[in-house]
Amino acid sequence: ADAIPIKHAKASRDIASEYKYKETHEKEKGHYIGCRTAKEDPKLSWAARAMLLQNDRLYRKAYHESKAQIHIPVDAMSVQAAKECQTLVSDVDYRQHLHQWTCLPDQNDVIHARKAYDLQSDNVYKSDLEWLRGIGWLTEGSVDVVKAKKAQELLNERLYRTRPEELKFTSITDAPDVVQAKINALQISDV
Repeated sequence: ADAIPIKHAKASRDIASEYKYKETHEKEKGHYIGCRTAKEDPKLSWAARAMLLQNDRLYRKAYHESKAQIHIPVDAMSVQAAKECQTLVSDVDYRQHLHQWTCLPDQNDVIHARKAYDLQSDNVYKSDLEWLRGIGWLTEGSVDVVKAKKAQELLNERLYRTRPEELKFTSITDAPDVVQAKINALQISDV
């Protein structure tokens, strides 16, 4: 295996292999893609960008299809009706202030009309509350009063504890230890 002709054959084989490799490399050199990386190639970068846009469109598609569909729970309608009723009952939007008048100082009729409208607005506003005048509110059934009464009952020691002298207790007369105690008492008293 170490003979000179064998070494010579191996070396010539390696040289021929390297020469053939370089020759084929030089032939194919012009056929390579002109870019070193995929980011530098315009077609590959365009394809990557198109893929990103397509993925983004598919990602947002489900949202755009479902954004117009509204699923209302059963109690939401009653909550909405309660809100509308509250706005009707509340006094926030009830009293409508008239717009601010801008007029010349010598237009007394406009100033007089403005004062009349303000007075009329106050009268209309107060007329609905007139029936409330004189009506009192008894606090007997309110939540705070009931809560205070319950707390007082819980803290009342007279209702919580029963004193020992109030318990009715009668001993059993026929029990053997009671009979023995009576006999012992009689014997002691006889002595």
